[in-house]
Amino acid sequence: MNTYTIDLSLQPTTFDLWHICLAGTVAVLALTLIIVLIGMVMSLRRKPETITITAEPIVKIVEVEKIVQAPTPEPVVLKESTPDAALQLLGLLQKEARFIDFIEEDIAAYSDADIGIAARVVHEGCSKAIKEHFTLAPVRSEAEGNKITLQQGFDATTVRLTGNIVGKAPFTGSLIHKGWQVTSVRLPKLTQGYNAAILAAAEVEL
Repeated sequence: MNTYTIDLSLQPTTFDLWHICLAGTVAVLALTLIIVLIGMVMSLRRKPETITITAEPIVKIVEVEKIVQAPTPEPVVLKESTPDAALQLLGLLQKEARFIDFIEEDIAAYSDADIGIAARVVHEGCSKAIKEHFTLAPVRSEAEGNKITLQQGFDATTVRLTGNIVGKAPFTGSLIHKGWQVTSVRLPKLTQGYNAAILAAAEVEL
């Protein structure tokens, strides 16, 4: 029996088709391995993709309660009155009826008869002063005691309601007092420097 010994250190002396196929297969496998390794290296070095998530803004719906403010009332305009006219009237009443003397007098010591006589004098003088410088007229033309009806929207500055006031106009009631109003004023003009606060000058008899 013959024994064959293979010496791997020997180089082939012939290069046939079999060796060509074997060499080509080895080359293809080596090239494939190189391509796979290159691909793995490139994938590791590649930066991870950044995924951007755009969140839609959250709109919070808040129900706003409407606050309706009441209309601002119109300011009340106060008329500034000077005391000169009132002082002038008191001076006229003092001049014609001794009005200030009468109301400043202590009448407790006098009898009713004496007071009645003094009141008649004061009444006549006051009536003269009022009629001379003012024109008076009744507010209502109806006779006192008659039934009258006040419609809705009546002037509350000219009619004052009394008694049991219930509900809204129209109101029907009895005319208790017809009222008074001034239709014209004829006060004398004051000279410059006149002191209206002096209702009656002091009297000195010589």
